[in-house]
Amino acid sequence: MRRSFYHYLMTLRAPKKTAESQFANDASRDIQFPKQSEDYHEISTYLEMNADYLTNMHIFDEMWEKYLENNK
Repeated sequence: MRRSFYHYLMTLRAPKKTAESQFANDASRDIQFPKQSEDYHEISTYLEMNADYLTNMHIFDEMWEKYLENNK
């Protein structure tokens, strides 16, 4: 069974301030985040339209590639 992007993202939460851990920490506090989604376009659209905590979509794109690799 594949896990959602959100579930993968939650494994990256950490107190240290890397771009990835900050994104994960912020997403964990976002009650509207599409938690069950495995769809790139659904999540990227949500982030572009609603998530002011992600300053650069490049971070999401890199993490999405890692998510895909991790879910093989």
